[in-house]
Amino acid sequence: MAKKSAIEKNNRRKKMAKNAAPKRARLKALIADKSKPMEERFAATLKLAEMPRNSSPTRIRNRCDLTGRPRSVYRLNKLSRIAIRDLGSKGLVPGLVKSSW
Repeated sequence: MAKKSAIEKNNRRKKMAKNAAPKRARLKALIADKSKPMEERFAATLKLAEMPRNSSPTRIRNRCDLTGRPRSVYRLNKLSRIAIRDLGSKGLVPGLVKSSW
């Protein structure tokens, strides 16, 4: 089980990224627009740099929904390989058969 503080930090990042997404998209579109004057584009770059780092979606870490494990998480199920193995052994994942010999 991951530390609760790490899980909560990631949840805060998700929430912040969701709230800041429209503003970030607007600033990025303004920066990429070559028809705008250079001063206006540079000002947009500075505003984007002033935004909190945690409002960027790249700061969000994929974590297992059950355990909070940050590594080897399958995006489709949002579960780690260990959690999928445990659930598969109990027969709770449809279509999954854990091999044993």
